[in-house]
Amino acid sequence: PHNLTEVINGCLALINDGDISIDELMAHIPGPDFPTGATINGKAGIVQAYRTGRGRIYVRACADIEVDEKTRCETIIITEIPYQLNKSRLIERIAELVKEKKIEGISELRDESDKDGLRVVIEIKRGEMGEVVLNNLYAQTQLQSVFGINVVALVDGQPKVLNLKQLLECFVSHRREVVTRRSIYLLRKARDRAHTLEGFAIALANIDEIIVLIKQAPTPAEARAAMVARGWEPSGVLPMLEKAGSSATRPDGLEAVYGFVDGQYYLSPNQARDILELRLHRLTGMEQDKIIEEFSVRLEEIAEYQSILGDPTRLMSVIREELEALAAEFSDPRRTQIVESQHDFTVEDLITEEERVVTMSHAGYAKTQPLADYQAQRRGGMGKSATAVKDEDFVEHLLVASTHATILCFTNTGKVYWLKVYQIPVAGRNSRGRPIINLLPLEEGERINSILPVEEYRDNQYVLMATANGTVKKTALTQYSNPRKVGLRAVDLAEGDQLVGTAVVDDDKDVMLFSSEGKAVRFAGSDVRPMGRVSKGVRGMRLPPGQRVISMVIPEEAGYLLTVCDNGFGKRTATAEFPTKGRGGKGMIAIQVSDRNGPLLGATQLFVGDEVMLISDQGTMVRIRGDEVSVIGRNTQGVRVIRLKDHETLVSLARIAEPEEIELVVTDENSSVEDQG
Repeated sequence: PHNLTEVINGCLALINDGDISIDELMAHIPGPDFPTGATINGKAGIVQAYRTGRGRIYVRACADIEVDEKTRCETIIITEIPYQLNKSRLIERIAELVKEKKIEGISELRDESDKDGLRVVIEIKRGEMGEVVLNNLYAQTQLQSVFGINVVALVDGQPKVLNLKQLLECFVSHRREVVTRRSIYLLRKARDRAHTLEGFAIALANIDEIIVLIKQAPTPAEARAAMVARGWEPSGVLPMLEKAGSSATRPDGLEAVYGFVDGQYYLSPNQARDILELRLHRLTGMEQDKIIEEFSVRLEEIAEYQSILGDPTRLMSVIREELEALAAEFSDPRRTQIVESQHDFTVEDLITEEERVVTMSHAGYAKTQPLADYQAQRRGGMGKSATAVKDEDFVEHLLVASTHATILCFTNTGKVYWLKVYQIPVAGRNSRGRPIINLLPLEEGERINSILPVEEYRDNQYVLMATANGTVKKTALTQYSNPRKVGLRAVDLAEGDQLVGTAVVDDDKDVMLFSSEGKAVRFAGSDVRPMGRVSKGVRGMRLPPGQRVISMVIPEEAGYLLTVCDNGFGKRTATAEFPTKGRGGKGMIAIQVSDRNGPLLGATQLFVGDEVMLISDQGTMVRIRGDEVSVIGRNTQGVRVIRLKDHETLVSLARIAEPEEIELVVTDENSSVEDQG
């Protein structure tokens, strides 16, 4: 239901300006107006419904929280409830929830409604917050109800979904048809009556001759025939007829032999019949004046109806006048208030943007932690526990991203899922986090192999993917801009292959792949042609048996490549030492792998001031300055980056770019570094 005055105002605005927009119409019709009042919680659903024809609105009961000055106990007073909600059933439901202990904090519930209006009183226990209890009532009862809007109407016999403007246009068109058909009907009735009155006027003008003719006729039928057969002097009505027009009072279908012909008036059979049925008292002078007066009124009505039917502007004026009269007679103030709420915003708008450390374990647990929870340490420090892991579980994926970023989650089956960083729960260092299957609809046996943070989908950017078998693939980033809850096919993986790295690139960038044997290959991104989402890709690096690609890096001129091995040893090397060659080669030495170093774990790119976060299979995390890692040539073993315990190996590393304004103060070689900004 809507407010009558608002709907009429919207119709009048549309009549005055046919090019008015939906948003401008919403200034006149802000939303539904329910007889029971209550509050519409947010305009997002209304806007969607008015723009598309479909939407959902949230209607909340009107409730106030009063505080007793003596006891300091709070009381919830409900004065309006959503439309079609039964008050008695609502009270019963609240009592059931209190009895089942699904809602805590209510000490008493009573109905104080009377003739003055609805009033439900909910007393809150001492120490409980009324706002919290009220929010629970909104969530678990019909104190907050959802109304679906689906504007489907038959238009020209076809069902259509209409937006607000189309709906009003259909109504105005209907009113135009109604007024037109009504005017046609009234015009026909007025002409019939005027035709009869015209006959009366002719008879009164020739009353003596009419009386003689009737007296001489043996039967009424012969009298009627005699009156129709001859012409009569039209002196009494001629001035009025000339003013209105010769056809103004002529009924539809009247033969041409009747009416004015050669200066004489010939009565029609219907006029003759009505004259014979005329009572004698109508022949008095007063009655004659009434007949002439009524005839004049009918002529004015006929002229009005002809004006309406002949002039579209006049027709719309009539519609406007009738709508205004309707509003003046039946208007009433709006009862349902529309308020702003969280439904008017996306969840992202309510989340503070900050950098988070995102971790996903091998067993499928995910969590985020504020970046500030980690303190920078000197190279070689023991680090802090980043996450609690069960036996045989370890943190497999780690990245630093904004809470507003979208994470593209690529799985071992070649599918991609979308996940907002803020959707991943915040947990402490010793918490495992939440199972990823509770956040994404992963199928049985499906697990996440690679994650990629995305801030914005741009037309000139691509998602570059590298697999463990050395395959690379480039797909337009825009192909991943429409999230689907069930995910999408991202790449066609060969059996036994898996994703090891993803990046957002353009054609001007080079690509580097690092293998577990400590080699790297660098080639131009343009060497990889763009492909569709489900293609397999092309060869990026040729690998010997038993080796695999472990990292992919997009090198920059001012950057250094950090390579770290399983046993915690690593180094920085200038990107200039890695020349660009063709795609598909065996690669050049990036770091020497040995018994001391172990296989190459991963590689990432560092810039001046960056920090590095390393994590082991036992959940130990250390954060160090990248500048403290020695810069060494390609064909070397490197230095100790993280001190590991026995039987502990590294599993992941990530680069951290701290804001420039934060100053870090080092106390001693093995102590932690704390923010002083």
